[in-house]
Amino acid sequence: MTDLSHQRMPTLYIGHGAPPLLDDPVWSSELITLAADLPRPKAILVVSAHWESAPLALSATGAATPLVYDFGGFDERYYRWEYKTPDASALATTVASTVSDVTQVHQHPSRGLDHGAWVPISIMYPNADIPVLQLSLPTNDPDTLLRIGERLKVLRDEGVLIVGSGFLTHGLPYLREFRIEAAPPGWSVDFDLWAAEALADGDVDRLSDFYRAPGMPYAHPTVEHLTPLFVALGAADDPGAHVDATIDGYWMGLSKRSFIFN
Repeated sequence: MTDLSHQRMPTLYIGHGAPPLLDDPVWSSELITLAADLPRPKAILVVSAHWESAPLALSATGAATPLVYDFGGFDERYYRWEYKTPDASALATTVASTVSDVTQVHQHPSRGLDHGAWVPISIMYPNADIPVLQLSLPTNDPDTLLRIGERLKVLRDEGVLIVGSGFLTHGLPYLREFRIEAAPPGWSVDFDLWAAEALADGDVDRLSDFYRAPGMPYAHPTVEHLTPLFVALGAADDPGAHVDATIDGYWMGLSKRSFIFN
């Protein structure tokens, strides 16, 4: 059998959804297909919208890393969900040394994986047999996040899958209905198409000026669900050389469009 663990990995920006995504057969199957089309990672490093912390911080590294149930109002079973991944301490050491010239790094000994990490990753890799480490989002400044991504790029040669986890549109306060099949509002469509076009053109400068994008500020009243994209872009060889990972469309009217960068 061919060992794929050290095959150069791409980098991803994916939408993660709330815990009910675990029961959505359409989006779940798309994430499963995405993972099946990738080389098998040796380890996974996730930057999630749900952990904003400066200086840059790394999650707990021991085996069976705990989960953070950072949500409310859902079925009780989601609060009992487990995803017991292997020890990620080797990856943590490598990440800390890789980005130390850009920013300070704090090791958080008890911080588990939040739902921006464990919901999509547990769908993509359900056997929980790959170390998963979470990196905090220390700022929403695109230039800083691009530089962090550039430093992390070398990890791809070691079989590490770098994942920016957010939502391409996230205007929850402006949704009129909360149904998975709800029609997308105009602002969600406008921002989605703008971002897809900018990424197709490899226009990082235009993406970095997202406050001027059509659909704003409704698409992102706060921008932490967008900015993990810049870590993924920074870790890419060529921001314009992406594959639109066959995940597009809308979930509760929000864009779930996701990207693979080579």
